[in-house]
Amino acid sequence: MPEAASDTRAAIGDSEFDRDTAVTRRAPGVYDIDLSAGWTIISAVNGGYLLAVLGRALADTLPHPDPFTISAHYLTASQPGPAVIRADVVRTGRTLSTGQASLFQYDEQGAEVERIRVLASYGDLDALPDDVRTTAKPPAFPPMDQCFGPEDGPAPVEGSSAITDRLMLKLDPSTLGWALGAPSGKGEMRAWFGLADGRDADPLSLLLAVDALPPTAFEIGLSGWVPTVELTVHVRCRPAPGPLRVSLTTRNLAGGFLEEDAEVWDSADRLVAQSRQLARVRLG
Repeated sequence: MPEAASDTRAAIGDSEFDRDTAVTRRAPGVYDIDLSAGWTIISAVNGGYLLAVLGRALADTLPHPDPFTISAHYLTASQPGPAVIRADVVRTGRTLSTGQASLFQYDEQGAEVERIRVLASYGDLDALPDDVRTTAKPPAFPPMDQCFGPEDGPAPVEGSSAITDRLMLKLDPSTLGWALGAPSGKGEMRAWFGLADGRDADPLSLLLAVDALPPTAFEIGLSGWVPTVELTVHVRCRPAPGPLRVSLTTRNLAGGFLEEDAEVWDSADRLVAQSRQLARVRLG
C-alpha cells in the first residue's frame, strides 16, 4: 500500500468513507444524510459514492447484510448537502431479500427531486460455498510502484476533483495516453485502488470502486463529464485485505452513449465484483 495507508490505517466502520456514507434513520425505511462534498468530481457527487450511500440504507432496511446485485438509475445530478432516502422491502426469502430505494434532494422551491432509484438483492456473502469455476483472469498490469496517480500529473478535468484526495489510485501507464495528450483510442482503464486512509475494502466500498477510475472515454479521445445513466453491480465475494485491481473496458460507443464493464480483483486474485454501466458522452 502507498505511504498514506502504511502506518495509520483506518478500520472498517471507522473511516472517512464510513462517516460520509452513514445514514440516520428517521423512521422505518426513511433515512437522512448530508452528502459530502468530498466525493465530487467537477460539480457532481460521484455515482459510486451515492450507490454506497443507498446500499448502506438498504442494508439497514433488509434482513440480509450484503449487496449481491444492485441496479441504479441516475435521474438527476446529485449535489453536496441534505438528502433523504426512502427504502422499501420488496420480498424476503431464506437466502435473499430484495428491496428498492430512492434518494431525494430539494429544489429552490423546497420541492423534492428524485436523484437516484435502485433495486437490489441482498444476502450473506459469508454463507456462500467456496466452489469457483471460471475462465476469468486477473488483469495484468505493472506493480503499484510502476503506476501513476493523480498526484503525478495535472487534473484531468476542470473544476473540483475532491474525490481523488480520498482515494489511492495508481493507474496502469498503458492506459494513461489521455493524460499526455495522446490517447490510445482503446476503451480501457486499469488501476490499483484503495481508500486513502488505508481502510480495507468491504462489499459497500466495492460499490464505489467500480465507478472511481477516470472514464474509458478519456482513452478513447473524448473529454469532459461522462454522467452515468444506469449502473448495475454484482458483488461476488467479500474482498481480502489489501489493494484492489480494477479494470474498465468499453467496446461500443454509439449515439452519444457508451458502456463500461468493470472487474474488481482482490489481493487473493479473486474476482470480487463486476459491473456494467451506461453513460453519456460529449461528442465533437
